[in-house]
Amino acid sequence: MTEFVVVADKLHKDYTQGTLVVKALNDVALSVRHGEFVSLVGPSGSGKSTLLHVLGALDAASAGSVRIDGDDLGGKTARALTELRLEKIGFVFQAFNLLPVLSALENVEFVLQLQGVKKSERIDRSRDVLQALGLSDLENRRPGDMSGGQQQRVAIARAIVAKPVLLLADEPSANLDTQTTTELCELLRTINSDHGMTIITATHDPLVMGFSSRRVELQDGRIVSDSPVTNTGG
Repeated sequence: MTEFVVVADKLHKDYTQGTLVVKALNDVALSVRHGEFVSLVGPSGSGKSTLLHVLGALDAASAGSVRIDGDDLGGKTARALTELRLEKIGFVFQAFNLLPVLSALENVEFVLQLQGVKKSERIDRSRDVLQALGLSDLENRRPGDMSGGQQQRVAIARAIVAKPVLLLADEPSANLDTQTTTELCELLRTINSDHGMTIITATHDPLVMGFSSRRVELQDGRIVSDSPVTNTGG
């Protein structure tokens, strides 16, 4: 196991809008050790979600390099990147992105199905994760019959069932009330502290920031500060 889960260097990401070139990321360097819980913060348009997507191999940088658990993303085919995401990275999004026609158990199981895990093992592992997150009673419920908080917890179960080395969360509390956000943060901190999973979240939410161990602030596509969080939430 490498010391760093994430090593990004000299990252640039440009978008072209007509004749205008927008620099979403501008010479960004970031290293994240195993077991860290990092919040990417900054105003809308600062580049935090773009950085999260580049680190998660959902979007390619215009220049620079990214290594995930020692694996260089540069030059990989689309299929190789898909396999890397399945093996090493879990994703949690503000819109939950659960499949509406599947039950909670089936949504969690779906990631393992993509990995080729046999059905009996998929079901057992998915049930174990749902139970660990206090969601056993939702096993047969579809997303349309869940609250926002329940959907987000199922989304987290899906993200961690394959035991990735890195969990990326993009504005995970955006659609949640304060109490549900606190419960979400406590869950993320438990996953981080008890299971040692490295977490990076892009967020505007002070509650989420307070539960992390490190705060990285972006502005205009650049990192302008990087410091530990001394007083964690809860």
